[in-house]
Amino acid sequence: MAGIINSATARILHSLTTRCTTPSHVSQILAQLIVHNLTANTTVAAAFISCCRALNLLTSAAFPLFINKHTRPLTFVCNTLLRAFSHSNAPHTSPVIYSHMHTNFIPANHYTFPFVLKAAADLKLIQGGESVHAQIIRLGFLSDLYVGNSLVNLYAAAGDLEMCLKLFDEMPVRDVVSWTVVISGFKDSGRFNDALLAFYRMRSEGVMPNQVTAVNALAACAGCGALDTGVWLHNYVKRKEWELDVILGTSLIEMYGRCGRIEEGLRVFEDMSEKNVYTWNAVIRGQALSKNGKEALWWFLRMECEGIQPNAATLTAVLSACVHIGDVDMGQRIFSSLVDGKYGVPPSVEHYNCMVDLLARAKLFNEACRLINKMAFEPSVSTWGALAAACRAQGAFELAEFAAWKVVELQPEGSAYYVALSNLYAEKGRWNDVRRVRELMADRGLKKDMGCSIVEETDSYPCLHTTII
Repeated sequence: MAGIINSATARILHSLTTRCTTPSHVSQILAQLIVHNLTANTTVAAAFISCCRALNLLTSAAFPLFINKHTRPLTFVCNTLLRAFSHSNAPHTSPVIYSHMHTNFIPANHYTFPFVLKAAADLKLIQGGESVHAQIIRLGFLSDLYVGNSLVNLYAAAGDLEMCLKLFDEMPVRDVVSWTVVISGFKDSGRFNDALLAFYRMRSEGVMPNQVTAVNALAACAGCGALDTGVWLHNYVKRKEWELDVILGTSLIEMYGRCGRIEEGLRVFEDMSEKNVYTWNAVIRGQALSKNGKEALWWFLRMECEGIQPNAATLTAVLSACVHIGDVDMGQRIFSSLVDGKYGVPPSVEHYNCMVDLLARAKLFNEACRLINKMAFEPSVSTWGALAAACRAQGAFELAEFAAWKVVELQPEGSAYYVALSNLYAEKGRWNDVRRVRELMADRGLKKDMGCSIVEETDSYPCLHTTII
C-alpha cells in the first residue's frame, strides 16, 4: 500500500514540478520530496532539477537537497545536476558534486566526466582535471569519444598543447568536435598557421567543419592573413546555407578586415540580420587597419546614431583611426568623452597610448607628456614605446631617447628594446652611446633579437606598432 501511495505522490509531484513557476512553489515541492522520501525517484528528481535551473534556484534548492552528508543520490541524479550546473552561472559547483560522488562511492560513468571536465576547463582547475583524467584511465573510459573530446579540451584550455595533441592522436575515433578543439587550442595560443594545418588535415580525412569550426578557422585566417582559406570558408558557409548569426558573421568581417578586403566584409555586414557591438567593432577595426581612418570614424558615428553603445575595443579602434589620419581634434573629443564617462567604460592604457601617439605625431610633445603624467596608472612599455616611435618619426630625438630608456627600464630583459635604442643613437652618429647600449646588453647576457618593435604588440592595439629599429 505504501508503495502505491508513494507512486501516486510521485506522479502528482512530477506534474506539479513541470508547472512550477515561482520560488515558493519550489519550496513546497522540496518539502514534499523530503517528507515522502522521493529524492531517489529519477523522474521527479530530474524534473525538480530542471525547474530549479529555469528559476535560477540550483544552488539554493537543488544542490542542498541532493548533495549533503545524509544523501547518496543515484548516478543519474548526479549527472543531471552536473548537466544543469554546466549551463548555469555557478559552474564551480560541478567539482563539488563530483567530489561528493567520489567520497560516497557513487559510481561515475561516461556521462559524468564530460561535465566535470568542462567545469575544470572553464575554471582553469587543471590539477583537478588531471586527477579526473587519472580516474578516467583507471575506470576504462578513455576510449569514449565524448570523454576523449572533453580531455582534449581540458588541456587545450590550459595551453598544454603537447598533452592535448597526444590525447588527440591516441583517440580511436575522432569527430568534428575533436578537430575543432585542436584548431581552437592552436588559435587561442596564437599558433594560427598550426590551426590552419589542423583544419586542412581535418578536411583531408573527410571531416567537414561545423559552425564552431568555421568560426575558429576564420579567426586563424585573420591571425595569419590566410585570405584564400577564409574565402573558401565563406563559400562553404553559403553552400551550407548557414545563417549569418552574430558570431559567424562577425568572424567573417574580422577575417576580411585583417586580410585587407574590407569591401567583402561590409557586404557580410549588410547581409546580417542581427549585429552587436563586436560586429561594429570588426568593421571599424577593419577600416582602421586598412588606413581608412575617415571611413572608420564614419562607421563609429553611424554606430552611435543607431544606438549601439561602444565598448573599450571600439574606442581603441576609432582612436587608432584618428592617429592614421592625424585628426587631433576628433581624437581629443572622443577621448574627453571617454574620460567624462559618456561611454560607460574607464580609459585604459590602450586608449592613453593612442592619444600619446596622436599628440606626439602632431608634434604636440608637451601635451603628450602631460597626458602621460595624468594617467591614473603607471605608463606601460607600450605607452613609452608609442611616444618613442612618434617622437623619432617627428625628429624629436631627445624625447625619443628619454622614452626609449623608459622602455628599457621597464623591460630590462627585452633585447629588442636595446637594439631599438642603439639604432636610435646610430641614426644620430652617436657611436659611443651605441657601444654603451651594446655593452649593457652584453653585461645582462642579452643577444640581438631581429625585427621586433619597440611598441608592444597586442590585438587590442594593432594600429600603432611602429618599429624604430
